[in-house]
Amino acid sequence: MSKVVTFGEIMLRLAPEGYYRIVQAEKYVATYGGGEANVSVSLANYGLDSKFVSKLPKNEIGQAGVNSLRKFGVDTSDIVRGGNRVGIYYLEKGASQRPSKVIYDRAGSSIAEAVKEDFDWDKIFEGADWFHFTGITPALGDNIAEICMEAVKKAKEKGITVSCDLNYRNKLWSKEKAGQVMGELCKYVDVCIANEEDAGDVFGIKAANTDVTSGQVNHEGYKDVAKQLADRFGFSKVAITLRSSISANDNKWAAMLFDEGNYYFSKNYLMHIVDRVGGGDSFGAGLIYSCLQNMEPQQIIEFAVAASCLKHSIEGDFNMVTVDEVMKLAGGDASGRVQR
Repeated sequence: MSKVVTFGEIMLRLAPEGYYRIVQAEKYVATYGGGEANVSVSLANYGLDSKFVSKLPKNEIGQAGVNSLRKFGVDTSDIVRGGNRVGIYYLEKGASQRPSKVIYDRAGSSIAEAVKEDFDWDKIFEGADWFHFTGITPALGDNIAEICMEAVKKAKEKGITVSCDLNYRNKLWSKEKAGQVMGELCKYVDVCIANEEDAGDVFGIKAANTDVTSGQVNHEGYKDVAKQLADRFGFSKVAITLRSSISANDNKWAAMLFDEGNYYFSKNYLMHIVDRVGGGDSFGAGLIYSCLQNMEPQQIIEFAVAASCLKHSIEGDFNMVTVDEVMKLAGGDASGRVQR
């Protein structure tokens, strides 16, 4: 069984019920999630040995975060306990032409104040085949960027495949800072994952003739983006999700894989969205799983996109689907008919 380690922040998510705006809300639904944690849950659901590494306070809120992962079979044995708080994010779901909105309350979280001595990467990486992190984690602070650097160097030393989802967040750091830090970390990355805007935001590499807000995505432009990324950093694979927004509720969803000089495009799904948070993470998890299963490149991108498409139909951050369900959609059954 393949073993995947992820490293990042798991947060408490507070969301008004339904489509209420935050200013209207009298009740909030509490769940947990975070980029790398979401990936770990997906991979555990697919039957892999999945470990999530982080730091959480030694109190009931921190324990609830640990429990949210354990119930899906994620290995939480290397989550360090300490610090003062769990980061929180508030999610207001968009509808029609009103976009979704995220408000962060994460300053001073346990993981943001972690130090290098908290993590023994030799022990953490025992038996590991793959290490995954996102651009959100080094954005938490210079101390966390240093921990990420220590982790990727140790992973490369041990021959572990490293993947990174660029995942640019402008509420956490500037484009200039992101480009500087991620430029160093990406020297140790084998598989790069990005959305249709990340490469431009982080590295200034933009797709020509593309306007994601109007729903125009130019395939040829993204071929060039992927090749530039691979040429600059030596990535063995570059995967880019291609989202065309019709409204907050309805998106077109596809992706491209650049692998050994060849380009592979998935089929294009028209999605009616229940919850889009974690959509990119479920794509990354699908990509990691299909790579570890030694699927062919076209199968890899079809599996990853199908997994993510299904996530958009599920409430919460976690993608609670099985390999069989993903394979069925990737194989062409997109009818949504009742299964009896």
